[in-house]
Amino acid sequence: MLFRLSENLSFTIDLKFRLQDWRQTRLKMRSNMCGIAGVRRFDGKPVSRELLTEMARRLHHRGPDDSAIWSANSVGFAHTRLSIIDLAGSPQPMAGASGNTQITFNGEVLNYRELRKSLSYPFRTNGDTEVLLATYEKHGPAGVANLRGQFAYAIHDSETEETHLFRDRLGILPLFYYADSTMFAFASEIKGLLPALRSVAVDSESLHDYLAHRSVPAPYTFVQGVRKLPQGHHLTIRPDGTFESSPYWELPKTSRPERVAPAEAVRLVDEALTTSVRDALVADVPVGTYLSGGLDSSLITSLAANERHGGKLHTFSAGFGDERMDETVWARKVSKIVGSEHHEVVVTADDFESNWSKLSWHRDAPLSEPADVAVFRLAELARQEVKVVLSGEGSDELFGGYPKYRYARATRWGGVVPNKALARLEGALPADKARLGVALRAISEPDYAERMRGWFAPFTSAERDDLLGTRATRKVIAPYVNGGGDALRRMLYADTHTWLADNLLERGDRMSMAASLELRPPFLDHRLVELAFRLPSSVKVRRGTTKWVVKEVARQHLPAEIVDRPKVGFKVPLDEWFRGGLRDMAFDLLTGPSSFVGSRFDSRAVQQLLSDHSSGARNEQPRIWTLLSLEVWHREFERQRVDHAR
Repeated sequence: MLFRLSENLSFTIDLKFRLQDWRQTRLKMRSNMCGIAGVRRFDGKPVSRELLTEMARRLHHRGPDDSAIWSANSVGFAHTRLSIIDLAGSPQPMAGASGNTQITFNGEVLNYRELRKSLSYPFRTNGDTEVLLATYEKHGPAGVANLRGQFAYAIHDSETEETHLFRDRLGILPLFYYADSTMFAFASEIKGLLPALRSVAVDSESLHDYLAHRSVPAPYTFVQGVRKLPQGHHLTIRPDGTFESSPYWELPKTSRPERVAPAEAVRLVDEALTTSVRDALVADVPVGTYLSGGLDSSLITSLAANERHGGKLHTFSAGFGDERMDETVWARKVSKIVGSEHHEVVVTADDFESNWSKLSWHRDAPLSEPADVAVFRLAELARQEVKVVLSGEGSDELFGGYPKYRYARATRWGGVVPNKALARLEGALPADKARLGVALRAISEPDYAERMRGWFAPFTSAERDDLLGTRATRKVIAPYVNGGGDALRRMLYADTHTWLADNLLERGDRMSMAASLELRPPFLDHRLVELAFRLPSSVKVRRGTTKWVVKEVARQHLPAEIVDRPKVGFKVPLDEWFRGGLRDMAFDLLTGPSSFVGSRFDSRAVQQLLSDHSSGARNEQPRIWTLLSLEVWHREFERQRVDHAR
């Protein structure tokens, strides 16, 4: 057996760590990344400092360097810090020079030095936190539009008695909140909110969302009453207990992109990405890059190496010890070309056993796919050398990198053949035809919005209804399927709002935070994103070539053998594992007497799915993983729920 799990396995994490004197305002925490939390009361009671301290404790992994709390009557903030810029200064929470403002901030404002020059302000520190305060005191909440970078922050204004929350344009960094009649609470992660909740329970409707998206799209979460502030949004909390959120930035919706010649598109993207990489390297600590050997990471690594001007760049890759299933051999070639100091980690089945439950705790949700474990092991490796890494998230969703984008038009005209018939055909396809199977399942959906998300959905809408015995009542993808333009543009628009923001970026944040590492994705500089959505689809998928414009940019920096080779990606052999060593484990967890999946889903359908895969009749690996991951997460969630009730 590759690794052994059973229904009696205790999914527990030792959360104990030695605490300092809780009566002190500043807490020097020995534990592991930058996290924020806060409470605003509406019932006249002061905010409990013990509550703020406990919320900070739940986020200790996000901030190993320092932690502090601040409170003033009905408002309180908490902060845990990983020092990246102005290492000795910029303590948080921080007060503004006017004495009327207080901030707790997670992230990096990459243009803070530029903004600082434009602000007449009595600066006391050299970091970006105080620049945020100065920007607010000059421009109010509208000042967020001047920022470039990745951020989630809260500002309390004692003059207006309003508290403001902000989340960056693409949703790179997270922010969650909870509200009832007596209080409003927020935190970087759901676990940071749990001490403020009256009760903890699973949001049943989110099970539908998870089976459709592999994650729960904003503003919803798996926890009843807890919401996620959507990307690019600002939320205002008023002293009377009311609050509202609205977007301060949105993806361009024009249905008529600019007419740009292919050569000019290449020049513009090259220039914008080079600038973004340069900005992302701003830090007072060592910075490295993830280098899978694929196109995006190789391009970013090459640009970063050029910006280093001879300085040694650390690069990191992960594999499964089998070159048929990863790209480490190509990562080594790129490292040799750019002259980086390269590091590798081999991900094994044992890593799944030892990390699955722990990473479910970090993500506050099921692991959406097996690569999550590999991303965490990669982050652990990188943290040994650097505090910040650059990664390639966003390129596929902006520039049409997935194979499905070749068939965007089919999404507009699908739904002719019943989805159950095509789903059966998909299940009978051999493993090397998996992408065709995904296409069949997606275009079989009768509803256009369902077809749009069907490309990433592990279960069709009919399968979800059968499993849960109910129909979904909310259509979280519906607002994003009409972004305007041709079919490809609509797909990219929807995927950037859902798949990228709520799956890939959440994974990137949680898996890196689990290792106390900061992740920066240069493709998601909002200027580059806006450029991408102004470009015509013809430079993204061109003559059947996906991500054409990015590949042409890469040709100017990398050899053709790197640019033109087929993408491999992480391919964990789960289909074989679920027929072999993991077969009994899967049956036990999903059909045993204490199984959450077995109790909430149609047990006969779950057993049939397992039997079909075990016998080789169908390849059900993606769906088995989805259900197992939900089961593992729920056991960890239940442990936290019981602890909360005590």
